[in-house]
Amino acid sequence: MFKMIGIIIALSAAVVCSSASMAQPSSEVYPNRSVTVVVPFPPGGGTDAGARLIAQKLSTKWGQSVIVENKAGASGMLGSEYVSRAKPDGYTLLIGNVGTLSINPSLYKKMPYDSEKAFSPISMIAELPYVLLVTPAFPATSTKELIAIAKSKPGKVSYASSGSGGGPHIAAEMFERAAGIELLHVPYKGGGPAAADVMAGHVDMYFATVLESIGSVKTGKLRGLAVSSLTKSPALPELPTIAEAALPGFDTSSWIGMVAPAGTPNAIVDQISNDIRGVLNDPEVKKTLIGQGATPLAMTPSVFKARIESDRQRYAKVIKDANIQIE
Repeated sequence: MFKMIGIIIALSAAVVCSSASMAQPSSEVYPNRSVTVVVPFPPGGGTDAGARLIAQKLSTKWGQSVIVENKAGASGMLGSEYVSRAKPDGYTLLIGNVGTLSINPSLYKKMPYDSEKAFSPISMIAELPYVLLVTPAFPATSTKELIAIAKSKPGKVSYASSGSGGGPHIAAEMFERAAGIELLHVPYKGGGPAAADVMAGHVDMYFATVLESIGSVKTGKLRGLAVSSLTKSPALPELPTIAEAALPGFDTSSWIGMVAPAGTPNAIVDQISNDIRGVLNDPEVKKTLIGQGATPLAMTPSVFKARIESDRQRYAKVIKDANIQIE
């Protein structure tokens, strides 16, 4: 009798424990608390805007807070280093771009982390083509005319950049070499001052993402000649591509994507990647990104890793050929 009572009590306890475990969230469920997404740039730029849109949608999907934290400095390396040293559990993530993940490794002799081993790629989020822009007073109204003017005045046509070694600088160097022209580089500390001086006519031309330049093009403060990607931008459909306008095969774009600290479990990386794909398939998200001049583009972790590495090799050659050096 006592033995039977003991068995009943034991079974009852097992049922209670089982019910309690079912009622409580499992520690293996991801995410079961807030997630921090680090943007290694100041608020307001293209990378930050993309990060906040994705974070908002992931928060809704996960039922957890997804907090965007800006850690700007050192060309994106400050925030990137912070994430590289974070616990690899999926709760601290990085929104990087072509500069932080593919250009910086060739641009800087010393970095505070091993760029090839520090992160686990998750997914690209969007490509952001550049627009070839000129000041409204510049006589060229097409890419071919711009090239012809530059050839007639070697080293006289000037172009602004948001800083030596940044994406717009690399794009201009690629354009210069593809066109066989010699331009004068005028670097600035940020895209805002660079665009302002082009608008004012102090500098002739500038490469900026569609996201950054669409307002100025629409209002006539800057003249857009062409976009840098192989396909036209839906946000500026009136502009041809540089490839079709003058230089066949010309193709360069900025992009933003998400990575995690190296060592993050594959199951978590794959889940986040799949969830980002789901977010980017949302019609509202697509419309927002395209309207801002970005092309939504989800990738599996392996495909994104290959893109990061191929762009590193590609831009390393540009940096070497142009002898771009950053101390």
